[in-house]
Amino acid sequence: MGIIALGINHKTAPVAVREKVSFDPATMPDVLQQLLQTLTPVTEVSILSTCNRTEIYCSYKQADDDTEIHTYTGQILLSWLSQHHGVDERVLSDSSYIYHDDDAVRHMMRVASGLDSLVLGEPQILGQFKSAFAVSQEAGTTGSQLGRLFRQTFNVAKEVRTNTAIGQNPVSVAFAAVSMAKHIFTDLSKSTALLIGAGETIDLVAKHLKDAGIKQIIVANRTLARAQKLAEQFHAEAVLLEDIAQELPRADIVISSTASPLPILGKGTVERALKKRRHSPMFMVDIAVPRDIEEEVGDLNDVFLYTVDDLKDIIEENVKSRQDAAKQAEQLIISGVERFMRELRSLDVVSTVISMRSQVEKLKEACLVKARKQLENGDDPARVLQIFAHTYTNKILHTPTKQMRKAGAEGQLEIMDWAEELFQLSSNTEDSLTENNEKNKSE
Repeated sequence: MGIIALGINHKTAPVAVREKVSFDPATMPDVLQQLLQTLTPVTEVSILSTCNRTEIYCSYKQADDDTEIHTYTGQILLSWLSQHHGVDERVLSDSSYIYHDDDAVRHMMRVASGLDSLVLGEPQILGQFKSAFAVSQEAGTTGSQLGRLFRQTFNVAKEVRTNTAIGQNPVSVAFAAVSMAKHIFTDLSKSTALLIGAGETIDLVAKHLKDAGIKQIIVANRTLARAQKLAEQFHAEAVLLEDIAQELPRADIVISSTASPLPILGKGTVERALKKRRHSPMFMVDIAVPRDIEEEVGDLNDVFLYTVDDLKDIIEENVKSRQDAAKQAEQLIISGVERFMRELRSLDVVSTVISMRSQVEKLKEACLVKARKQLENGDDPARVLQIFAHTYTNKILHTPTKQMRKAGAEGQLEIMDWAEELFQLSSNTEDSLTENNEKNKSE
């Protein structure tokens, strides 16, 4: 089995590219099945799509030339991603990365542990990772191979969380967004925040805003029940997305994080809100990918619009406290990769042993059938046993002997060394020589 990870993230591509290759969660099962059916070498597949990354994880059948299959599989994945989203393949090629086998396993473990995130050590990614795996399981596109890899990845991520201080200090996109708001508004207790969405990120934003002293929070969501559930935790108001235009003039702070494929806030809506606010400044952070707020909103006077990419400076300051923990985490991940690859190699050995035993059993049965017929015909049992042993031995050794002779003729001496090691021929030969010498002395 081979493993491949193809991805685009916040380090390799701006939000303008990332949003073009993001996947709608509602269509993910169909996308996974389409990908598995379309790409011949791929046997299992799962996709992780967040605001900061889109990554495709696959297992595939290995060929004799691993380098060739690596290149081929990576190229067809990239071509499929380009065609599916209608994005120039050259743009994706310049913005993407491909990892194979050990490197792919290490990358997945680093992602799940928060070591490859925009915010070092952020915990949300592990939940997103688990969700991606669950969706691919339900879609029937992951089996024993990727399943084993995902479970080992979850175990390593848990080990990192438990045994390091990677997640102790509050460092996240949500925390960075609120920190930036505190720089613009000296007293958040007098401000009103409009939060668009009701997912985990908005939940964190609301928590940090409350901790910063804000009194008025409005939660807008596609479903009112979900908005109300979040609003109750923070004594906030709950409204529907279609009520945003009405509520926007009240908002000093707007932070948005939804899974909408299209913008929720347009330039016209914000312009009308500014007029009602008499051009009192508005601070906006668009955490979503694809973006929830039209890019043109940033051109308006009295609007300070930021995306996830603009939060990097704040995050880099906060991340310094996690560097030592990250070094410890890297060591845990190295151990995790080694454990998984050993397990993977052992499974390959088990498969080979099963095949070998099956072949030997078939040879034995063929020889037994012949021996039984000889016994039924009244042949001498001692002679039948002798013929059986001779025939069975020859059949077992025929192919290995033929292959060793071929290897010797072609100068492949390493195969001869492996044969001696595999069957312990050197020690057997020495034992035989010792026995013969002792026998000769006694005679």
